[in-house]
Amino acid sequence: MKDAFIPLARPNITDLEVNAVTAVLKSPNLSLGPKLTEFEQAFATYCNTKHAVACSSGTAALHMLMIAAGVDDQREVITTPFSFIASANCILQAGGKPVFVDVDPDTWNIDAANIESAITANTKAIIPVDVFGQIADFDAIMPLAKQHGLFVVEDSCEALGSKFNNTLAGAFGDAGVFGFYPNKQLTTGEGGMIVTDDQAIADHCRSLRNQGRDVQGGWLAHPRLGFNYRLSDINCALGIAQLERMADIISARSQVERLYRKRLIDEPRIRMQRVNTGMDMSWFVFVVRLDDKYDQQDRDRMLMELTESGIGCSNYFAPIHLQPFYVSEFGFKTGDFPVCENLAARTIALPFHHELTENDVNRICESLQKLL
Repeated sequence: MKDAFIPLARPNITDLEVNAVTAVLKSPNLSLGPKLTEFEQAFATYCNTKHAVACSSGTAALHMLMIAAGVDDQREVITTPFSFIASANCILQAGGKPVFVDVDPDTWNIDAANIESAITANTKAIIPVDVFGQIADFDAIMPLAKQHGLFVVEDSCEALGSKFNNTLAGAFGDAGVFGFYPNKQLTTGEGGMIVTDDQAIADHCRSLRNQGRDVQGGWLAHPRLGFNYRLSDINCALGIAQLERMADIISARSQVERLYRKRLIDEPRIRMQRVNTGMDMSWFVFVVRLDDKYDQQDRDRMLMELTESGIGCSNYFAPIHLQPFYVSEFGFKTGDFPVCENLAARTIALPFHHELTENDVNRICESLQKLL
């Protein structure tokens, strides 16, 4: 009998979420209703921030914050090339220019030691990304940003629930961003959230998400250019229920990570992301990096054969600067950010979700090691 397919990811949904969504569907408030406010307040409390602004996606949240930060007219924003493409696209969408800084070979986050050399008179902001749940080096980034008067957006779309020295992800910069796609720790189906302690930033983003209406303005009054980046009460109800279960969700994911680490810790042909001292990770995915003796063709063959054997997998991430649009628009080329490129050519994201058993993890690891 053929082994059952193991998906790369799946959402953690229970009757609590189903019932919460059903209750909204039976109400007269499907959008801009009480569940929006409830979700925002609960989320701000969870992240220990003063404000939370729900929106349609993490990408929308990043875009609005670029506008709120005043990124336009080719103003530069420093970020990492090793991320999901939205963390760079948002800069372009606001009219700015992304400036990439290579990553640390061990933590896989932006290398904070190289940020200062990328700052120019045209630099407006920094977008560090908490890659796979690991919070970026804000002990180095925030003093640098303050020195140069730069706005800092923490892209925590992969890090909900992570802590560094007991401070939660999203609370390190001027504002933080989360995404709620179904593979995230918390899902609303599609959705995102901005967190900040700054009232003006929160008000600006609430206006931008709702067609440019002021928070207390009329329905047909639009003092600024805005967007339809609203999040429905249906999605918010799902988010509220998920947030109530965050401790259990993070615990279940952490247990799967421990199974992988126990199984692969002594495997010399792969490397795992180094978790910094003081970091309490909320795991988004489980990614391994193949040893340097393997190349991208080896990695791609392994991805194909794992998939054919019934194991969901992927590369995480492809270098943003080598995406066709970025190459044609900015002239980036192979070799511009070698640490990112070497890492991206050798990463394999293994199945990671709450339903994985020890037998599943053993099967996945045995299959990987056979290919190695």
